[in-house]
Amino acid sequence: MANIILINPRFEASYWGMEHALHLIGYKANMPVAALPLLAALTPREHNITLIDENVEPIDFDLCAKADIIGLTGMTVQRFRATEILTELKRRGCFTVVGGPWVSVKEDYFGPLADVIIVGEAEETWPKFLSDWSHGEHAGRYEQAERTDMTKVPVPRHDLMKMKFYAVGTVQFSRGCPFACEFCDIIVTFGRTPRIKTTPQIIAELEALRKTAGIRAVFIVDDNLIGNKKIIKEVLREVIAWQKTHDYPLTFFTEASLDLVEDEELMALMDEANIRSVFVGIETPNEESLKETKKTQNLRGHNRSIAEKVEAIQAHGIEVWSGMILGFDNDSPDIFDRQIRLVEEAGIVHASVGMLSAIPKTPLYDRVARENRLDLADRTEYGTNVIPLGMDRATLRDGYLRVLRELYDPQRFFERVDTLYFDGRLKPSSRDAELSKRPVRRILLSLQALLIAGGAFVKLRTVIDDAALKKAYGRIAWNLLRRRPSPFVVQAYAIKFVMHYHYHKLVSTMGRNADGHLVNMF
Repeated sequence: MANIILINPRFEASYWGMEHALHLIGYKANMPVAALPLLAALTPREHNITLIDENVEPIDFDLCAKADIIGLTGMTVQRFRATEILTELKRRGCFTVVGGPWVSVKEDYFGPLADVIIVGEAEETWPKFLSDWSHGEHAGRYEQAERTDMTKVPVPRHDLMKMKFYAVGTVQFSRGCPFACEFCDIIVTFGRTPRIKTTPQIIAELEALRKTAGIRAVFIVDDNLIGNKKIIKEVLREVIAWQKTHDYPLTFFTEASLDLVEDEELMALMDEANIRSVFVGIETPNEESLKETKKTQNLRGHNRSIAEKVEAIQAHGIEVWSGMILGFDNDSPDIFDRQIRLVEEAGIVHASVGMLSAIPKTPLYDRVARENRLDLADRTEYGTNVIPLGMDRATLRDGYLRVLRELYDPQRFFERVDTLYFDGRLKPSSRDAELSKRPVRRILLSLQALLIAGGAFVKLRTVIDDAALKKAYGRIAWNLLRRRPSPFVVQAYAIKFVMHYHYHKLVSTMGRNADGHLVNMF
């Protein structure tokens, strides 16, 4: 028997982390990392296992020193904190196993700090390592020969996580994406053939989340939910039936490619399953840049602009969040205004904007390395390791910061929110139609919405120390109430206020830090 501790390092403040705002609504972290509870489920029962997510609790290094095995996962943005943790663990003589997205693409990064590395998926390699370790014959590196058979993946052990500290839960339906975007490491790790769990597996996971106290919102972590449209439609029909049976206990959010707009039936099913927002990699309005990065799925349907495609998705009551990228080879300095114009025309409230970066093992990384345009510094002065062609690095950096400041100016941000809720861009969902037939239920949910909104507004007012921001929020809130919106719209605006406060704090702290490097947190 082994005493095992699995650790997820603390994230640096980022667009998705919501670190500046989650305490206002009673949470410590946005969502649990999927790796820890899944690895726990893959661990044979004879072992003792403890999960530590540093985003919700501190690491007990004294406890770690007594463990037989310390497992550490981590994404690219967690690599600096992961190095600090591993350094302390090795100082204490711990045996360390490192896996996750970063070490999978940069295997030598942690050097002797990692006794064992697990590359890529771990459904086969983690149990194999534990078996080898038990017999005193473990290897230093493990990698599966074949992709994981998703129909054999167990229900994650969320019962071992401190779920009450997370704003949303997580579930995974599938892995893999059929597209070949040059900058993306998903196809490197998970491949281009979508692999999907069985419907009974998915329903079992939803049941586990439904029974988890406090979890009412769930992020479907698939990198492209609609990679296999035919099969996902079958899954969604079963999810809809489950939702109806249990009176819609969960609200979903997910990721999908822009070709979602080509399938009306699929959008309708997502709406009926209560998927209320979808993150879409729009990336850029520059068609030459989309061709450059092989994001051809965004170029389909030339009879509609990107803004019109976004509007078509929102017409199903599904809000579109977007990923945007600056610094493609075909970008010139006019791209900054073009990016802002696209986000505003499309009515996209939440746009995660980043500079093009090259992840090891991706086609982009190999190409820019061949072209001697790869900055090899671990923390680059300009916030990206790609040296652009169409502008100098300072122009890209400064334009990037300007785009963020303009998009997250409170007036412009809430003008986009108004576009959704008062200009009719975001149509009523099928769930809204269902509630209209049940007046008592609607009244109860309306009261709940007002309580949540009131609490959020009050807490937000107590923490704002920026007089101009407080005044802007007050003006926007008054305009909201003057329009006599429904309680659900008031609740939606309250959540947007809290999220905007995080973005405002994030953008205001970006720039050049003490050691002269751009702090790129999006």
